[in-house]
Amino acid sequence: MTQQNISVKDAAGILGKSQQFVRVALQQDILPIGVAVKMSTVWTYHISPKLLNEYIGGSDNVESK
Repeated sequence: MTQQNISVKDAAGILGKSQQFVRVALQQDILPIGVAVKMSTVWTYHISPKLLNEYIGGSDNVESK
């Protein structure tokens, strides 16, 4: 089965950025690798392996650890 979601931690490591950078960039719709949704007072994140791979110009090998 193909991985459907990359964690914020893993995406941050792949991008060489902090987890907070990834969260805020998703919340502000700046980083085109997924979505951030505010559910009441808690943010949830979906990071697409396909979009992350396209963003970094990879060769389809981005997967969650």
